[in-house]
Amino acid sequence: MKKDHAGFTLVEIMIVVGIIGLLCAIAIPAFTKARHTTQKKIFLNDIRVAVDAFQMYNIQHYGQYPPNASPGVMPPLMTDYLTKFHWDKPPTIGGVWDWDYKTGVDQITGVSVRGPTWSDDEMQEIDAEIDNGDLATGNFRKINTDFTYIIE
Repeated sequence: MKKDHAGFTLVEIMIVVGIIGLLCAIAIPAFTKARHTTQKKIFLNDIRVAVDAFQMYNIQHYGQYPPNASPGVMPPLMTDYLTKFHWDKPPTIGGVWDWDYKTGVDQITGVSVRGPTWSDDEMQEIDAEIDNGDLATGNFRKINTDFTYIIE
């Protein structure tokens, strides 16, 4: 007498595993790209909010900006302008936020990200969205290893 076995054969299981693997191979790059795009959009929004806050401070204080601050430390005079901005947390591109007031040889004033983990090519994508697509010129520039949105 023959016994009836319920279950899947090895071939059926291998086909299912192959289909799942194929679906993963298609889906993972799409999820990675979506995550990257989301991080870029969040950074673009954050840098615009920060720049607008410093410009608002400048307007309300008769052309003055707050003094320079250490990287990762919000200038004390900006707490009323950046109430929901997490200056002490890393931006989505990595690194730390920094306020540069008349720093460097060119006496640049702007919002910077020190030590981002994104590559120059990825940062050029950001530059193309908010400036001219060239990290050497325009308002958004690479200065040494930092990326700065120049206000003045």
